[in-house]
Amino acid sequence: MKRLLSFAVIASLVFTPTAHAAPMKISVKPLQLLTTVGTPDEVSGVVASGRSLVIYGSKASNAYARAIDTTGKELWNLSLDQSAASIATAAAVDAAGDIWIAGATPLALGSTPPTPTATPVNPDNAVVPPATLVGNLQAVTIWKVTASGTLAFTNTLPTSSVLFPTSISVDRNGASIVGIIGNEKGTAGFLVNSDKAGVFGKLLQIGAVSTTADAVVRHGDGSFTIAGSSSETLAGKKVAGLTDGILIKISKAMKITNVIRSSAVKGKRIWNSATSTLLLGGEVVVGTKSETAITKFSSTFAPMWTFRFPSTGPAMTAGSTYAVFISNGATPQLNWKPKAATPLLLTFDTKGAIIAADSGPVGQKEVLGVLVSKELGLLVVTSSAESVSIFTLIPR
Repeated sequence: MKRLLSFAVIASLVFTPTAHAAPMKISVKPLQLLTTVGTPDEVSGVVASGRSLVIYGSKASNAYARAIDTTGKELWNLSLDQSAASIATAAAVDAAGDIWIAGATPLALGSTPPTPTATPVNPDNAVVPPATLVGNLQAVTIWKVTASGTLAFTNTLPTSSVLFPTSISVDRNGASIVGIIGNEKGTAGFLVNSDKAGVFGKLLQIGAVSTTADAVVRHGDGSFTIAGSSSETLAGKKVAGLTDGILIKISKAMKITNVIRSSAVKGKRIWNSATSTLLLGGEVVVGTKSETAITKFSSTFAPMWTFRFPSTGPAMTAGSTYAVFISNGATPQLNWKPKAATPLLLTFDTKGAIIAADSGPVGQKEVLGVLVSKELGLLVVTSSAESVSIFTLIPR
């Protein structure tokens, strides 16, 4: 042992360690404006179908979808619903290029709302948040629109509560819709599935008084992953912060099998987005400090890598490599110190290192989405106070 120690001391005197230069910071490049697609009060989001951009939302209290090309030329325009009021709030595109749009519509005249089939999952005595959902939008609705703009079908599922769909995921077997459902005590999350013909199954309620479901992933084995937030006990897992971000695994039989909570001491967390590779983006708010959290989870919900960035508002992810949010502070890995809140797109490698960064213009208030299209490349959707815009990468 003494000989080994002596050798170590001698070696430290003989060999001078090589100096390692600080890693170079990544330069942030500007995003390129592709087109402007409408106003924030009329546009819920944008998806890509082939070389078309499909905008969806609600105009004059009615759900709609319309397609444009990359120059902004309108290809088709479709009113989705003829009721007195309707909303289109989430969309996804299947392998054939057809667009599945989720929203809410009023109950049909003369219909009786069914007794809820959902069972609350272990609520505790959480503080009841103020109700924000109003009106008679009590039917979950799904519209399937072909790539050419033809309405293929409309299906609804009446419920006894006002609801707001937040996300939809599709594959060859059908679709899954998640969202927020209101009740007299507060809000709960929900999950409902449809087959490939759009026929709904039973609705599963998640929580009872203070839970949201904001993103859904369909898995090949028939199970589902839901991301969102909760201020109540779920499946025996208690609240650790004021509000926790939640990651929930649900079996093919619609049973909760695992709940992972992401918490901040005396703070609020929410997962806004989740991709099929379980790259999650969300918000962390503690006092007056607001950050974006980007975390890559394994299939067993173990965090593989994670980052925090100063920001405001939601964070959106795409694939296993992209995240976009409104940055309002310096990022150590980048030559980046914005003077005002600015959209920032980060590209990660498979190990979680940042390898590229791009920014939108000042004046954008919120990130609505980030898309990866085979035909159109990467697209970032943001809104300012006046308009919703789509940006793309400048060729490198």
